[in-house]
Amino acid sequence: MDTEATENEAAAEPAPVTLTDEERGERLAALTSIIELMRPAVQADGGDLALISADVVTGVVEVQLQGACSSCAVSSSTLQGGVERILHQRLDWVTEVLGGVDDSVDPFVSESMGRGGYVPSF
Repeated sequence: MDTEATENEAAAEPAPVTLTDEERGERLAALTSIIELMRPAVQADGGDLALISADVVTGVVEVQLQGACSSCAVSSSTLQGGVERILHQRLDWVTEVLGGVDDSVDPFVSESMGRGGYVPSF
């Protein structure tokens, strides 16, 4: 009976995705391109959008809002309604978007960056 349960569980799990190095590179390039398209809109409000990690096989992407976003009341809406929605629409392989806000910036410093004042230091 245990063998039968194990076989049923194995049959229910999807086969692992195998990607060539070229396919991995294409997925990462497409993701980076879309992030770069979104960044100016976030930067216009004194923030920035950074790609923290991406697993192009499982489709899990992690991004972070930075700068003035740390003191912005709608930063979670920006992540869910903007970034996550756009990535899911444009990249069919993206399964989950994790995000957060870099709150290491002092809120008063972040506020003083104002509209369009944040320039990434990298």
